[in-house]
Amino acid sequence: MRLLHTSDWHLGQKFLYFDREQEHEAALQWLLRTIDEESVELLIVAGDIFDIGNPPNYARRQYYRFLAGLIGSSCRHIVLIGGNHDSPSMLDAPKELLAALNVQVVGSAPEDLTREVIELRSPQGDLEAVVAAVPFLRDRDLRPAQIGESGLERIDRIREGIRQHYERVGERVEPYRKDQVPLIATGHLYATGAEASGKQDDIYIGNVENIAADQFPAVFDYVALGHIHRAQAVGGLDHIRYCGSLIPLSFSETKDDKSVTLVDFKGSRLGEVRHLPVPLFRRLKTIEGELPEVQDRLAKLGADYSEGLPPWVEVIVHSDAILPNLDEELHEFTAEMNLQLLKIKTNQAFLALDEQMEAVDLQELTPEEVFVKRCETAGRPPEQLEELVATFRELQSWMNEREE
Repeated sequence: MRLLHTSDWHLGQKFLYFDREQEHEAALQWLLRTIDEESVELLIVAGDIFDIGNPPNYARRQYYRFLAGLIGSSCRHIVLIGGNHDSPSMLDAPKELLAALNVQVVGSAPEDLTREVIELRSPQGDLEAVVAAVPFLRDRDLRPAQIGESGLERIDRIREGIRQHYERVGERVEPYRKDQVPLIATGHLYATGAEASGKQDDIYIGNVENIAADQFPAVFDYVALGHIHRAQAVGGLDHIRYCGSLIPLSFSETKDDKSVTLVDFKGSRLGEVRHLPVPLFRRLKTIEGELPEVQDRLAKLGADYSEGLPPWVEVIVHSDAILPNLDEELHEFTAEMNLQLLKIKTNQAFLALDEQMEAVDLQELTPEEVFVKRCETAGRPPEQLEELVATFRELQSWMNEREE
């Protein structure tokens, strides 16, 4: 059995004011060719297929076109799970229809955990693999909240709920061990020891302590994880892995080599694990320095990328002086280059009302960061902040679930 593990497509993502349709289309077409060239038999997409719960129509078309492109290919089995960005109801709506095409979708955790356990069989009916398709586990999927529960108590409850969920689904998979086929689990979460490229969504409790690598049941031969956008093994265990995102999703990911993970099994035994690099269809680049240095590097970048999709550039200019016409000057400088300046910033501080205040672009802040800054300006002591942030995340999760 040959498995291709991918995740975090984020179809429909808006990068500031720009959509990613062209990059995503190129990446999905590359993925179809790779599946064919590598004779992939099982595809797992470990969550965050879409960037928002109500994605634009073009993103939905890309999703269904991709799945249609797998019909008649070597890929006999497709398993997709919901991530924290996905709408469970939207993913689950066509699941019966997709199941007829050997596409298994688990958008949300079912009440009966046996429905998370998917048997993959050959056209002759022989069992080829078993997948415990665990999606992103929302609060409602875990132990119910208790009256008077504090934010920190909620943190412990969520951790324990995640561990118990995997323990219970592992018990349902255990009887298949005798069949000597790959036993695979999925997940969309933070795992202890995982290293993110930069700022990412704070799901659950916003750190890497949701579940430790050694807390995944030993029955699983491979654990295909999503949410962290950097490819890596977790906790020193080669069979528990993040594959990373399909394309760079922020300027913090520009140094990451994007990849998908190809996994071979010999019977139930894990064989070779390979990372297949995804071509870079659009360069995201941060250029930082004093203005002459920035202009020299922009000129070189424009010369290097004279064709293809124009790179998207973030510019940070170091200056001790105020540069009132910086935006206009840099846009004129790059007008004939095959690149787009998405963000232009200086690292200087401005004086206002006799107090030094750093200029902040609200588009660069998450709602939680705005909340934290508001708490700090209100004089909340650090010892209260963790509890307040935990409560804020609980309210944010509740609101997101109501919108679904």
